[in-house]
Amino acid sequence: MKRWYLYPFSLVYNLITAIRNLFFNIGLLYGHKMRIPVIGVGNLSVGGTGKSPVVMYLADLLSKNHHRTGVLSRGYGRKSKGYIVTNYSSNYKQVGDEAMQLFTRFKNRIVIAVCEDRVLGAKKIIEDMNLETLVLDDSYQHRYIKPGFNILLTDYSDPYFKDFVLPAGNLREARSGYKRANAIIVTKCPDDLSEEKKKYYISRIAPYAYQKVFFGAIDYDANVYSLQKSLPVNNLDYYDILLITGIANPKHILKELGKYSNRIKHLKFKDHYSFTDSDINKIISEYQKLGEYKMILTTEKDFVRLKTFEKLLDKLYYWPINVDIDKKTEFNQMILDYVRKN
Repeated sequence: MKRWYLYPFSLVYNLITAIRNLFFNIGLLYGHKMRIPVIGVGNLSVGGTGKSPVVMYLADLLSKNHHRTGVLSRGYGRKSKGYIVTNYSSNYKQVGDEAMQLFTRFKNRIVIAVCEDRVLGAKKIIEDMNLETLVLDDSYQHRYIKPGFNILLTDYSDPYFKDFVLPAGNLREARSGYKRANAIIVTKCPDDLSEEKKKYYISRIAPYAYQKVFFGAIDYDANVYSLQKSLPVNNLDYYDILLITGIANPKHILKELGKYSNRIKHLKFKDHYSFTDSDINKIISEYQKLGEYKMILTTEKDFVRLKTFEKLLDKLYYWPINVDIDKKTEFNQMILDYVRKN
């Protein structure tokens, strides 16, 4: 929903961000180039466009092709400061939920670090960990590092070309910022997306010759997982489900879960929410109201926060997601070619 009454403030915000981008473009502000290939992932808008699944996709692709890969983020929501490399003793309060989500999935296959100073963090993770390639999470507006390859994400249901700059809309900068991208992925697409609809989005994006447009859908795992076991999603119709989300946009998991169960109670919290003992007591209270066969289900990102509460552990499952990119072979080859040539 657009907030037209705030449009005059958007003009001011747009001017400020435009001047900042101009200073980077003409060299008055400096974007550092790293000595290894750097891939940036980000968006023009605030809110969830599906960055985490794309970052995980890239990390998996690069590490499986024998590139020593690192991921650097600022560690949003953490209680610490400075440069920290995630390890087996880390928790979400130290490094943030997204870094813990990555580490829980990949363990030591990739190096995951957080630092609010992106330039310092990038230099340290590259040198200390002897990396061959680096993925920057949520980096599109953090221009003090200049990625060799920029991936811009935009949500299918709320594309940037229909949006406006903050605070009237949800864009962090003007739509023209898309020009810095080498690849644009339209995320969270419906499974039955037609070729005609793809052509419409491409026409609205109007990519330059150096840009490629891809379409990505959320790919839900065939199982849900607890710390001890897994359960096929086809068995979810036997359960009353208490769904807990602390993500920007839970409508997709609600829609997908509705395919398997019509007995869902949803407790929604804000993105990156830090759960309290009071919240956990409320969750337990709602759980106890459900039927004989019941579970608490959450997202992979929320799981790294909720699993720290012992009273939830025997009830708590999470549902992993990946991104399914159309023209996957072309996308993979484009990424690997960039890394190998640089």
